[in-house]
Amino acid sequence: MKILNSKFKIQKMKFLLSSFCLLFLVSCYTFTGNSLNHEEQTILIKTFPNNAAMVNPTLSQDFTTLLQNRFLRNTSLKGATENADIIIEGEIVDYNPSIPTAISNPINTDGGSIQAAQNKLVITVKVHYENKKFPEANFDRTYTDEATFSSDLDINSIETSQVKIVNDRIINKIFNDIVANW
Repeated sequence: MKILNSKFKIQKMKFLLSSFCLLFLVSCYTFTGNSLNHEEQTILIKTFPNNAAMVNPTLSQDFTTLLQNRFLRNTSLKGATENADIIIEGEIVDYNPSIPTAISNPINTDGGSIQAAQNKLVITVKVHYENKKFPEANFDRTYTDEATFSSDLDINSIETSQVKIVNDRIINKIFNDIVANW
């Protein structure tokens, strides 16, 4: 009985020691780090004009405002109107809310065969990122994302919500490419 009791105590001590080590290691690492240095203090995000063939009249302003808000709320950078340490600029080069996409396999019902068609909204944005403190981080990239919706829905009634979804995804990609330290 004493042997079992001492084995139990040893296992308990090993478990507690392992748990302590794991907690210590987890507390040393955070996911809030970023690749921006403390030398970068200011940011200028210029208006992204909508140069797509099809124009959504609010897309340029909505996209630019969402991008500015993401950086000002989630970094310690301060907005600037000139001579900023970081400059982000670009243009919206594609906006297409009615690209036909998948048609589901027919489903047989009592009333006949049903097929569901979908459309997708696609937005493409070109981005120029310039870091005056660390020019090796500069880049020019193109970001594209999409949202799929039923072709039965009127694009005019859902366009605002679908544009917000796509804008958020593109902005997340831009933000991660500039700030995230994964």
